[in-house]
Amino acid sequence: MSNPSAVREADQNQRRAADPTYSVFVTANAGSGKTKVLVDRIARLLLAGSKPSAFLCITYTKAAAAEMQRRLFERLGKWCVAEDAALREELAALGEPDADLPTARALFAQALETPGGLKIQTIHAFCERLLARFPLEAGVPPGFDIADEARAAALLGQ
Repeated sequence: MSNPSAVREADQNQRRAADPTYSVFVTANAGSGKTKVLVDRIARLLLAGSKPSAFLCITYTKAAAAEMQRRLFERLGKWCVAEDAALREELAALGEPDADLPTARALFAQALETPGGLKIQTIHAFCERLLARFPLEAGVPPGFDIADEARAAALLGQ
């Protein structure tokens, strides 16, 4: 049986962490709602006028990155077709009761049209991109590539 006050406190903490006016660091156990908080935060930033190309979301696993992107696009896609009353209700629950409905509806297309797509990636992919962009500064040969597990094992065997 869940403790209603603990659930209420967790909801309040998640809402506060999703508020883009706060600088936050979120750490929690698996299944506790971190992805929801991040998707809520991105949605609120987009509603406030941030450009989709300005985001960089970093996760540890490819599965987590894919899940975050799926949830965000699912939400934005629903906003496109939602009835006014339902959209107002969802935006209010998100913490944006005064959000402009046409702006909310346009976010899906903006996110889809972002050159290079939304940057939701693993820490490894981010580091690889950084190294590729600045190889000399990083002390790696330009044009390097990352060895997959099989190739790494073969190289270690040699």
